[in-house]
This record gives sequence, C-alpha cells and structure tokens, in this order.
Amino acid sequence: MSVFLIEFAQYLTNIRIVYINFQALGCRLNEAELETWANQFMRHGHQVTTDTAKADVVVFNSCAVTAQADRKSRQQIGRLQRKNPDAALVVTGCHATLNVDTVKNYLGVDLVIDNQHKEQLVEQTLGLLASQTRNNRIIEPVLGESPNALLLRGRHRGFIKIQDGCRYRCTYCIVTIARGMERSRSEAEILAEINLLHQQGVREIALTGVHVGGYGSDTGSSLYRLLNEILQHSDIPRIRLASVEPWDLPDNFFELFRDPRLMPHMHLPIQSGSDSVLRRMARRCKTDEFARLIDRAREAIPLFNVTTDLITGFPGESEQEWRQTMNFIARTGFGHVHIFPFSARAGTKAARLPEQVDAVTKKERSREMHSLSAELKQRELARHPGTRAEVLWEQQINSDLGQWIGYTPHYHRITTMNPEIDAASITEVSIDGVSTDGLMLVNNIRQPQIAIAEIG
Repeated sequence: MSVFLIEFAQYLTNIRIVYINFQALGCRLNEAELETWANQFMRHGHQVTTDTAKADVVVFNSCAVTAQADRKSRQQIGRLQRKNPDAALVVTGCHATLNVDTVKNYLGVDLVIDNQHKEQLVEQTLGLLASQTRNNRIIEPVLGESPNALLLRGRHRGFIKIQDGCRYRCTYCIVTIARGMERSRSEAEILAEINLLHQQGVREIALTGVHVGGYGSDTGSSLYRLLNEILQHSDIPRIRLASVEPWDLPDNFFELFRDPRLMPHMHLPIQSGSDSVLRRMARRCKTDEFARLIDRAREAIPLFNVTTDLITGFPGESEQEWRQTMNFIARTGFGHVHIFPFSARAGTKAARLPEQVDAVTKKERSREMHSLSAELKQRELARHPGTRAEVLWEQQINSDLGQWIGYTPHYHRITTMNPEIDAASITEVSIDGVSTDGLMLVNNIRQPQIAIAEIG
C-alpha cells in the first residue's frame, strides 16, 4: 500500500462525527433557538439525533418563567445526565442564565452558556469537544447544503426567532430580566431563513420572540412592516405569529390578514380581566382596549381565533377582581386559555407585593377558569363544522387505521382517517364535526380531499 493510502486511512480513522440531541422546556423561542443551533451543527458536518441515549452531545434550552419551570429545568438536567452520563451536557436558557454558578455545579453539566452568549453556543460546544478529544479529531465544516434539522427532528412547523429581550417590566416577569433588552434581527436575515426553510420543504413558519410586537423598536422597523415584507418576498404557504402583546398592534394591523397565507389566529395574552389587577401587573393594556382589538380582528377576518394567557391569584386579587376577570373572559370568548396560578419569582416586583394570595384560593380560581375555558373551547370548535379548511398534517397517530392529526389555519387540531396522507402535506378537507372528547375537529372524508399545490 502506498504511503498516501496509509496516511489517508489514518486520516479517516481519526475523524469523528458528533451526534447531537436537542431538548427544550418552555416557550416557542427556545424551540426556535434549537432549530438554529441544529442547522449550524449540521453545517459543521455533524448529525442530529432524536435519541438522547445515542448522543455525543445533549443541548438543553432551559426555562424559568415560573417557579415550577425552574424546578422542571433542574429535574430535566438530572434526567438527561442519568439517561446518557457519557454525553457532553450543554445547558443554556433562562434557568441557566439566572443560576449560572449553581447550574455549573449540577452533576454531569459540562458547559453553561447564558442567554447573552447564545450566539456562541455552537462554537463553544465544538471547542469543548476538541479539548476532550485526544485520538480523534472533530470533523471539519463541510461544503454544500445540509438537510433541514427541523424535519430531521420530526417537526413540521419552523419557529423563526425575530427578536430577543423586552423593554418593558411587567411586575411578575422574570424572563425579561433573563433575556435582557430588545434586540431585533434584520428583515433580510429573517427573510433569508424563511426562504431557505421553504426550499428545504417546510410549509409553515411561526414568528417568535420575547416581545414579538416590539420587533424593530431598535432598528426603525415594526412587526407590521416585517410581515408585509415576508408576504411580498417569500412564498412560504403558511405564516403564523407566536404570542404578541396586545398593546403593540396598529389600527390597520389586521388588514394584513387579507392575505390567506397569514393564518387567522393570534395568541394575545391578557393576564387578567380586571383593570386594577392589570395596573399592579404593570400591563400596558386595559380591558376595554383589549376588547376593541378583538372586535377589529373578528370584524376583519371571519372565525378569527384568539387565544390568551391568564394568571390566577395575583397578589392582592380580591374576590370582586376575580369576578371581573371571569366575566371578562366569558364575555370576550377565547379559543383556548393558558392558565397559570401566580408564582412568586425572586427578583421580580410582584414577589414583594403585599397580600399574597394563598395556594388554596389560587388553586380554586384556576379550577374555575379551567372549567370556563373548556366551555369556551367547545363553543369555538362548534363554529366550524360545515366549513372546509386547508389542513397541515403533522402526525400519524395510528398507522393501522391511517389516522392523522393536523392543524387548520385557525390553529385547531383536526383528525382524519386517510392512509394516503403524507407528513407535512396540506390538503383541503371538510370539517364534519367535533370529537367526542370536545378537544378537536373531525373530518369524515365524505368529500374528496383536494391537495393544495405549492405556491410559487
């Protein structure tokens, strides 16, 4: 054998491809960041794996939005270490940022990266691996296009991080402290990411951030302008918005939804239906302003679906204020209500407010709101049978029956029995009823399903 072949064989032997597993807890922004890192690792020639036990590296994006999320983050770190003690464990996110020194001492944690240094996560992780490697060399970056990490992770909706941080300080919120001030990505960078995802087969994207409605506050742009640019300069079939604070939207905002590619659903967190509680929360929206905003959305787009967040048992919340909240939620109507019993977070103003509500009262108010929310959801779903919708099919839950779950443009889950469906396909179907548990819509395939052609 020639000297060249011997040296080449040794070169191949010394190359090691790294398998990376990604885990996230909490918000859609955490998921969006995982997708970015996964694609960056793959451009370096490494592989994404959904099997934690087989990974060389596990990256965990942690959460700290509530005390329970803090606890779950700690527990998840322990589970990941026990599941694969030989993997390098990299921890980032809000829990890691607020507890850097503590997390560094958790069993099995090899690297902690706070939110302010997330852009360096891939570089620092590869540096960690290189320092741990003796005989093997981490593979060099490769040329050419790599497959999309989103699809490899079994996801069909791409989360696009458009900004980070928040300039406001709601009294209960620890995330704005953990994430820092607002920083918007450029329109050109966001458009390039969307168009690349579309080329790689992604059919739906959701714009996400800490303060999505504040996009452009530091660059002279706005969320309205960004959406207009995306609609004009991309062909992605479906565009969604993650949580948007209700005070950020201009009067003409819902005119954008005349383009059917912008999905008729928004998550607008109200947090309380009592103006006096909203003042203590330092929220920048009153209930009558919120109601007018919802009216504009529903007048502009038929069946527009609004979902919201609500905190029960905020400090000082009286029985009268709670009744105001119940009445407001019932009167306004929502497709879904995310309900959070108040959780005192050290470092926030709300944790120091007087008249903290006891746990029993918070639990009872949460139970009452869950009951109302279930009624509102059934009322919302009941508006759709007899209509047709373009559905993005995301998951097959019974291969023997050919049963699939997908999402309508209004962000309602829908199920059908059709073995001919492909994952991530979009088809137009009839909505024939509501499931017996009242949680999703049903298509009975009474009418032919029409495949939706790729736009562009």
